[in-house]
Amino acid sequence: MNTVKVDFEDGIAWVSMNRPEKKNAISVEMAHQMVKLMDQLETDERCHVLVLTGAGESFSAGMDLKDYFRATDKASAVERARVYRLNGAWQWRGLLHYPKPTIAMVNGWCFGGALTPLVACDLAIAADEATFGLSEINWGIIPAGVVCKAISTVMSARDAMYCVMTGETFDGRRAAEMRLVNESVPRAKLRARTQELAKTLMSKNPTVLRAAKTAFRYSARMSWEEAADYLFAKSDQSIFQDPERGREEGMRQFLDEKSYKPGLGTYKRKKG
Repeated sequence: MNTVKVDFEDGIAWVSMNRPEKKNAISVEMAHQMVKLMDQLETDERCHVLVLTGAGESFSAGMDLKDYFRATDKASAVERARVYRLNGAWQWRGLLHYPKPTIAMVNGWCFGGALTPLVACDLAIAADEATFGLSEINWGIIPAGVVCKAISTVMSARDAMYCVMTGETFDGRRAAEMRLVNESVPRAKLRARTQELAKTLMSKNPTVLRAAKTAFRYSARMSWEEAADYLFAKSDQSIFQDPERGREEGMRQFLDEKSYKPGLGTYKRKKG
């Protein structure tokens, strides 16, 4: 793989979009390679948390204009749909429902289509110095794909419309204020803060963590009655599937041993 690279470190798979000379613009080749890599990492024991970032000084400048606009202008409807379906296979379908925790680490430029995988990751940390923007309006198109949908799930309507309609750029601090990312830190501290967050996630019961993120994704689209029924069943399912028997162990340590308090810490997991 030449447009995507991965480095493993203490349970973290640092996945980088790797076209630094193009500010990591997302090409069709990158989409193919990202789908393949994410599939491999799903069963790779070296990966407990996936961190998505960009090689060099950028996260991603968005979609490669040549691949996703000029090259598809003359393509058949079937070919065009296939290219966009491939991209969705990792940018949102894949990341939204990935079985392992995901963190977007925005180290630099993040424009247009790059906001989709950013939002699709479970959590996101940005450098204060990062530059964000939906510049499509400035050159005569709308933020298509599913970018508008993506930002509507994390930003207020006022903030999202301002970004869509003005095309103005903003930094990591402003991205955090608008809830596009969880937090923003100086670039010099970005990797360390992301690693700290990843380690927090790795300290949790992986079966329950996977069930919790899935439960949130689906229940957010349900009515209260539907969500109540679904979450009751999801809770039972996670208990049944958990090889650590976390619910029983947590209850025992809290109620019987009184060795931890759920609001202030995590129960002591047994490593099998």
